[in-house]
Amino acid sequence: MRNILLTGFEPFGGEAINPSWEAVRRLDGWECRGHRVVAHRVPCVFGAALDALAQAVALADPVVVLCVGQAQSRSDFSVERVAINLDDARIPDNAGNQPIDVPVIADGPAAYFASLPIKAIVAAVRAAGLPASVSQTAGSFVCNHLFYGACHLRAVHRPGLRVGFVHIPLSPAQAVRHPGSPSMAIESVDDALRIAVDTILTTGEDWKIAEGRLD
Repeated sequence: MRNILLTGFEPFGGEAINPSWEAVRRLDGWECRGHRVVAHRVPCVFGAALDALAQAVALADPVVVLCVGQAQSRSDFSVERVAINLDDARIPDNAGNQPIDVPVIADGPAAYFASLPIKAIVAAVRAAGLPASVSQTAGSFVCNHLFYGACHLRAVHRPGLRVGFVHIPLSPAQAVRHPGSPSMAIESVDDALRIAVDTILTTGEDWKIAEGRLD
């Protein structure tokens, strides 16, 4: 049985929990179409996040890596299209690092596209009655750092690996302390992740044509 690696982040920015990890860890061991989910928690620290990802990939030997992160401004299940080669932190990470205008990978390409059928995922999640959208930017904090690093790992070491990233909103428990911020129940995130995994496994390579991808 092949593995699918799902990653979520530890809490950051003064929050007690991170719904990305709370949702992902619930799916650890879940089986879908002959594949098993392996969940892994990643530190919200520049550099260390990429080390943790590399170790998890080496151990799980997955065919798909789907990373999940939280962003307070997101209002839905946001499937990222592009990772950029830039660390530009508005706030320090959990180790106190705050890089400004630094590349994720020195001499790496300016950007990578997700290697997953992002529009098909969004359509399937919406069809299930859950809010979802394609996002054109993963920001420049540790989420984008991890997304770019995962794409770079694929490009350099694992060309057959399929990689993507999803941003999710605050949980309702967090949102009550941030008036006006959107939220999504962790159970709904779980449902959306299950749909995303199923869509990845059932969508053929023709998704690249449908989404204008020629690589």
